[in-house]
Parts: sequence; structure tokens; C-alpha cells
Amino acid sequence: MWQGVIPAVTTKFDEEGELDHAEMARCFGLMMDAGCDGLIACGSLGEGPMLSHAERLAVLRLAKEAAGKRPVLLTIAEAATRDACALAAQAARAGADGLMVVPSTIYHSNHRETVAALRAIAAAGDLPVMIYSNRLAYRVDVSCDMLAELADDARFVAIKESSDDIRRSTDIINRFGDRFALLTGVDNLAYEALSVGAVGWVAGLVVAFPHETVAIWRLMRAGRQAEALAIYRWFRPLLDLDVSTYLVQNIKLAEALAIGSSERVRAPRLPLDGAQRQHAERIIRTALETRPVLPAV
Repeated sequence: MWQGVIPAVTTKFDEEGELDHAEMARCFGLMMDAGCDGLIACGSLGEGPMLSHAERLAVLRLAKEAAGKRPVLLTIAEAATRDACALAAQAARAGADGLMVVPSTIYHSNHRETVAALRAIAAAGDLPVMIYSNRLAYRVDVSCDMLAELADDARFVAIKESSDDIRRSTDIINRFGDRFALLTGVDNLAYEALSVGAVGWVAGLVVAFPHETVAIWRLMRAGRQAEALAIYRWFRPLLDLDVSTYLVQNIKLAEALAIGSSERVRAPRLPLDGAQRQHAERIIRTALETRPVLPAV
């Protein structure tokens, strides 16, 4: 159902800390113009947990306007299953094409609890679901055994695999074939995941470098791995900025330098400063100065 490059978009704020609708529309449009295959709103990079439900639905609507016929998913990442179900139902009414669902973000649920929560959220939204498995960030691992239990519900259509173990991608394909669309969610494992069969990339740095991200995907699909790898090697220092506690600040700084956007984040986050900022800025500026010429594909 879902494949290709699907950005996990950032949420833009104005000087008063409210949603910056115009800047989000501009940034979402840049990604669509570059050939991205959909959008995911209000995930970790989108500061979803810092937004009210009303704000998340507003971002969803903006993304839908920008994406046209391409799919837009809303991220569901709540501490309580009740709240997750409520937001899932609201997302369906607001026109979401699907949901990306994160297991409980505060209480680290066990196997039985995780499966029950995912089933409840899928039923509440009654939309196609991409399961977000990220045991490092959220401490809950959606394992292959859990996927086997969930496979009887056709609403579970995809897995965003972010376990940080590239072997898991092959494990999923070996066990389930194409039952679940496998998308990688770790920017600096994207080439590796696409090489072993992932059909899509839920990307972060794409928000600042959409053309390079799309080029890697399209080259891989065309069997032109060597050309894709050359771009990926240039991209890797940037992609490492996604795998960090400060991924939001890192990537918003990349947007500021690459596409002239804003670095504003919602507290308690603050924009980068000091040595941390200097390190990230050096990586970004070096990449901009050495940007590759992209092949036609």
C-alpha cells in the first residue's frame, strides 16, 4: 500500500509559538515537488507529543492539502490507549489516509499489552496502520512474534522498522513475505535496508534535502545501487544527525541552512547552541558545499 520516500515532517512554529501554517505549507510543498510519496505528520520529528490533539489535526489537514492524492498518515503516540483511540478516531474523521502507531510512550508495555493496545487503536481509527517499532527510543519492541499475532487484522499493513538492527528487516521478510510493507525508519541505515528488501523509507533529513533522498530511493528501485551508494556516502554524516536525542533541533537547523526555514521548537526543547550547534552546523555546511550532482532517474 505504502512505499517510496515518506517524510516524517517537522512542525513549524511562529514567533509566538503557535503553528506556522504558511511555512508548513511551503515546506510540505517542497517535498512533494521533489517527488516524495506521501507525508507523515506529528511523529517524533514533528514534535507530536508536544502538540494538542487539535494542533495535530491541523497539521494533518495542512499535509493533506499539500500531498494531493498522495497518502498522509497521522502519528498516534499517546501514553494511554484511551487517548490514542480518541485521536485515531478524530484522524479518521479529518481525512487521514492512515495512522502510524507508536506503542505506549510512558509505560513500557509487555507483549500482551502491546498487542492489545495496537488492536484497540486500529479498531478505533479503522484505517490502515503502519506500526512504528523503535525499541531504542520508546523501549517497546514490536517483535516478529507480535507481528504474527497482529497479521489476522488487515488494517495492519506496514511496519516502520527502527530497531537499529538491520537483521530485523530480513527476519520480517523471511517470516511474513509481503504481508507487511517494510519501511525503514533509521536514516543512517536506509541504504542497507533498501538493499535487503525494504519498500520504503520514512525519512527525516529529507525535509532539508528532499531531492537527494528521493534520488537514492529511485536509483535503488532502478537497480543502480552504485550511484545510490555514492549519494548515500555523501549523505551519511547528515543522516547521523537523525539518530540522536536532539534529532528535532539537528534537523530543524538543517532546514534553516538548506531551505531557509525556522529552527523554532516547542519547549522544553531549545534550539542548539554552543559546541553542539557548532558540530551540527559544520556537518550541514560541509554537505551543502559538497552537494553532489544528481543523476537523471
